[in-house]
Amino acid sequence: MGNYAYSTIIDKGLKIAMTKFVKIIIGLAAAFLLFLIVSDYIRDYKNDYNEELTSTASHDGEEVEVVIPKNASAKEIAEVLHKAGLIKYERAFVKRLQDSEYRGKLQSGTFKLHKGMNTLEMMEIMAKEDEDSKIVKQLVIPEGFTVDMIAAKCQEEGICSTTDFVNAVKSVTATDFEYLNDVPSGVNVRYKLEGYLFPATYDITKNTTAADLVSMMLNAFEAYYTAEMKARALERNMTSYDVLTIASMIEREAKLDDERPKIASVIYNRLDKDMLLQVDSTVLYPLTDGRYDVEEMTVDDLSLDSPYNTYVYKGKPVGPICNPGLACINAALNPEETSYLYYHIVDEEKGEHVFTETYEEHEATMNGGTDLDGDGIPDIEPGQPYELNNVEDDVWSNRDED
Repeated sequence: MGNYAYSTIIDKGLKIAMTKFVKIIIGLAAAFLLFLIVSDYIRDYKNDYNEELTSTASHDGEEVEVVIPKNASAKEIAEVLHKAGLIKYERAFVKRLQDSEYRGKLQSGTFKLHKGMNTLEMMEIMAKEDEDSKIVKQLVIPEGFTVDMIAAKCQEEGICSTTDFVNAVKSVTATDFEYLNDVPSGVNVRYKLEGYLFPATYDITKNTTAADLVSMMLNAFEAYYTAEMKARALERNMTSYDVLTIASMIEREAKLDDERPKIASVIYNRLDKDMLLQVDSTVLYPLTDGRYDVEEMTVDDLSLDSPYNTYVYKGKPVGPICNPGLACINAALNPEETSYLYYHIVDEEKGEHVFTETYEEHEATMNGGTDLDGDGIPDIEPGQPYELNNVEDDVWSNRDED
């Protein structure tokens, strides 16, 4: 009985051991099989990856049209190609691009590729600049140009005719650009967009139209007229139209950076005192139909009946008299704190002015100012206020000393 029980125990132990052994063998076999599968996958992956990374072979394949966004990175271009089924491995494309002659040369636009191409062939096609989007020239619009001056420049440079440009300007409405709602309804101005065509350098392609150019200029204004500027205008209870009207006068009057805020202060001070602004440029704008091609005005010109003429009508001109640059827009928003009411030019070549607070001081400087050292030459410094040179007993005159 004891020997039987012992034999039974031995048999059970052997069965358990055998079962474990079989399981181990099966596990090892499964692991080995998995290893083979993974190895094959890795080998195939590496082969495919290297094929895409290095292959120069090509064959026929389905044509696919892809759109590469402007300023897209290499990774973003690879994503577009992968989604279109043109490549398998985005990293392989990026690496090959970085090591190739096409690095940094891929263009934005629409391209026709096919699935039989190798990646170098794709790069070659995408590196070719689209002739329609190729920049053929750059148009430089200086600060202070008017709509009519810009139109003339466009015609001179063969971009579009003056008529086409003016028509494009007139066709824009407030629904196209929200900030144009600041232009007063029914206002009697030469052009409602005057002031908003931002002076800058614009890229011109062979397909650029007058309407395209106007849109570029309005988009540029929208980009440069920041939220901070809008907030500052709101603090001063001004719309963008008000700001540009003031800035346009500063632009036509000032040449020196440090004088722009001073001229702005004169304009605001005279408005506060309900004085005529008497800004010459507001006469020249309607007098020359926005061309500023007259150097001197007559006394009769000052009486020109125009809503722009600040010699005749109080307050601001009816609208901007040119398209001001950023410096003058900032000056209109941030005038210098002064008591000046007058200024006049003392150096035509440099564009320097003398600023004064009273009409008597203004008249004195207009007549030559003061001669502190008695050398017969007015010695008031351009750009200086009169009071810095004011000596009561030394007023400039042309009389000879005994």
